[in-house]
Amino acid sequence: MIWIVMPIFAIRYLIMRNKLLPILLILAFALSGCKDDSLSAGGSILEKEDEIYVRTDTFEIQSAITLCDSIISMPDSFLLGEMENKYGTLHADVLAQFACPIGFRYPDNAKLKGVYLRLTYSTWFGDGKAPIGINAYEMDKATFNYATRYATNTKPQDYVSEGSEPVLENEKLIMASERKDSIYTTSTNSYSTMVRAKMNDAFANKFFQLRDFESQEAFNKQFKGLYIAGVFGSTTLLNIVDIAIDVDYTFTYNKAGKDTTVSDVKSFYANSEVRQVNCINYADKQGTFDALSADAALYNYVIAPANIYTRLSLPMKKMQSVIQSRIDDKRPYVNMAKVRVNVCNHVDQTTGRDDWSQPAPKMLLIKESAMHRFFTDRELPADTCAIIGELTKGTNKAGDTEYYYSYDLSALLTKQLRFTNNPDTMHMLMVPVDVITATSNSTTYIVSIKQQQTVSATQIMSAKNPQDPMDVEVVYSGF
Repeated sequence: MIWIVMPIFAIRYLIMRNKLLPILLILAFALSGCKDDSLSAGGSILEKEDEIYVRTDTFEIQSAITLCDSIISMPDSFLLGEMENKYGTLHADVLAQFACPIGFRYPDNAKLKGVYLRLTYSTWFGDGKAPIGINAYEMDKATFNYATRYATNTKPQDYVSEGSEPVLENEKLIMASERKDSIYTTSTNSYSTMVRAKMNDAFANKFFQLRDFESQEAFNKQFKGLYIAGVFGSTTLLNIVDIAIDVDYTFTYNKAGKDTTVSDVKSFYANSEVRQVNCINYADKQGTFDALSADAALYNYVIAPANIYTRLSLPMKKMQSVIQSRIDDKRPYVNMAKVRVNVCNHVDQTTGRDDWSQPAPKMLLIKESAMHRFFTDRELPADTCAIIGELTKGTNKAGDTEYYYSYDLSALLTKQLRFTNNPDTMHMLMVPVDVITATSNSTTYIVSIKQQQTVSATQIMSAKNPQDPMDVEVVYSGF
């Protein structure tokens, strides 16, 4: 055990100058080779209450997988279709409201040519050469409240009557890799594929008769939205980036004394002004969980979206008891406490059926007790509650490439150790997230954090893995 004692006036000066932590760490490591565990600096001339101590202890971490029932659906893109993988079978559909073009009016002599559902996707997961069938149904039972945030386990049958007829003229059958209708976007220098499916006459005529465009609320009463479903195929998930209903019509106007007929298109978009929900369902979710749990002595898993998370458990009560006993009940300050989580599955850029096996680029470590509030209230990461870890590439001692997430728990533990009623165990969840950033004056900052809406599967080393058991080394001080 290392004891470092400093005069209290020197400590206060260093705190004011923001130089206390570097000095403490330098002293701690400089003295670590001394044989006398009771070594102190200046201890003979200080009162006990003026002493400050630096100490290091290591605590074991436990880990286990846990089922994720659902996540809040706030997607920037939408999964559509079904894909079977070694981690389960994921089925994804979309419930969507459409924005009202406030103040719009069709020309008085407008004539309908046709109404189309337009879906634009830039990427897909799984087999791009396998057929996938798409159909759509009108939401006739209920619609969404914009002020409410909906979960991915929302049931389509709560919004669409049982036995409803589809509104497409025919089921749309496509193959993801056949980019028949490509759109080039100059801002991204990439192509997006458009799927355009004709609506049947009954829906087209009804939709064309809508005329109340004075408010979104009035429009929602006339048209509640669409349920867009993958109805065929089990090897492909489309990543839809844009959904719209296009109304093709013609109108006539007088030009230079002659009647001129013009074709036009009015588009109604499923955008951020209205609500959309990506409905996520896993076949035999419990069976997948049980199979992966059998591997818990070696590996844990994080499967997204809304399937399985990994829980890390820290012995909080023991940690507090040990640390307080070492610093004579002084106020604890954690100088360093890093946790490294090693990734086991391969990271590559290949496309194919096993794309789902790619680890998540960003993984949030968050206190389990704060998770619901954090995402519901759209909070930003704070080191005392939630910490972002990025998938990091490194090299091990053998020279082989390795990947891992790293978390600094020093701020979180400093706050937690000062509570008087700590739980025996503090549970934290590893949650894959999408991070939205912005840049201002050459500074990049986080705008929002969302639970990952696209697919990923991360295999990590269990805390019990004999090759590299998980623990946290805590460097702390008391003053």
